[in-house]
Amino acid sequence: MPEEFYRIKRLPPYVFTEVNALKAKARAAGRDVIDLGMGNPDGPTPPHIVQKLVEAVQNPKTHGYSVSRGIPGLRRACAAYYARRFAVELDPESEVIVTLGSKEGLANLAQAITAPGDIVLVPNPCYPIHAFGFIMAGASVRHVPVGPDVDFLGELKKAVRHSIPKPLAIVLNFPANPTAQTVDLDFYGEIVEFCRAQDIIVLSDLAYAELYFDGIPPPSILEVPGARDIAVEFTSLSKTYSMAGWRIGFAVGNKRLIGALSRVKSYLDYGAFTPIQVAATAALNGPQECIEEIRQRYRGRRDAVIDGLKQAGWDVPAPAATMFAWAPVPEEFRAIGSLGFSKLLLERANVAVSPGIGFGEYGEGFVRIALVENRQRLRQATRNIKSFLQGRNDSAELRHAEREIAGAAS
Repeated sequence: MPEEFYRIKRLPPYVFTEVNALKAKARAAGRDVIDLGMGNPDGPTPPHIVQKLVEAVQNPKTHGYSVSRGIPGLRRACAAYYARRFAVELDPESEVIVTLGSKEGLANLAQAITAPGDIVLVPNPCYPIHAFGFIMAGASVRHVPVGPDVDFLGELKKAVRHSIPKPLAIVLNFPANPTAQTVDLDFYGEIVEFCRAQDIIVLSDLAYAELYFDGIPPPSILEVPGARDIAVEFTSLSKTYSMAGWRIGFAVGNKRLIGALSRVKSYLDYGAFTPIQVAATAALNGPQECIEEIRQRYRGRRDAVIDGLKQAGWDVPAPAATMFAWAPVPEEFRAIGSLGFSKLLLERANVAVSPGIGFGEYGEGFVRIALVENRQRLRQATRNIKSFLQGRNDSAELRHAEREIAGAAS
């Protein structure tokens, strides 16, 4: 038997494993770790959605196999959401498919459309599935730098120009995880014009469409005329309705790509449990005030974190969207990198964050802070960080770590 299997060999060691092991060790020792690492919504799912699940699960007719591409009512509800939110009309039969969260949809579409050796363009830093979904499918991934100070379209054109063979597809994710960067409709217009001319598929991940804080709702790429000729967009109920564990999302757009995903899924799953799909339909069709309540919750958390870190002497840009802050590693800790700094925050401030290197090479020099605790806990986290940065929790071990930092920098 081979020592490692082909697809496993293509997956590098998981960077977050080291921080997770330290976190588990600290908690086993009785330390109160404030975990701001994983983007796992901590708020409850709105009651009317839960009630619909309970009602549906009590009907024995819902206990059998479901429908791989999603029950008709849920596909119609997704189309109705796109119509009222983006003024985009979708055919629920041919342009909408239900997925087990956007992560599963992206990975299975990669399996559906990718041949070994195909080149796929992926932003860097990025959410890991954006790259590794295609790597596991046998593709070669070319990373395109992304960030507020990067000319993404220029980098995209350069990547296409120097790729042999020509890229099959490009992945987009705005509002972005991990960087929280947002874009406007003009940006998508340029992307669509270029990719149509180059015959490149566009896969847009819009998971954070409803978590925006500055009054400007993020657009959908499908609002651009002609986008459906080349584009599919993924959305999810995970963040919008605090339904992360329910695993319900959607892929919408180009009929040929939706058909390819539907065919692959028909071999792999029978769809989400029907009562969950019924409850998801109630989420999309029911009262929407809960979305604003969830948005306000994250806005308050964002402000608590950004203000608290500023008082600690750590200047972090306020994200305009998502549930994350993308924080540059303080200058005095740059030499040990994002992973080393994440370890120090855990060891000296009892705060767990995600090292930027875990999202790709261009994520180095940053850490991602997830807004997944209440404001009281977040304020405690920033106080702990302030004590650490200002040396008030000094110790022999910390002084040793600082000497190592100084040595690495020299």
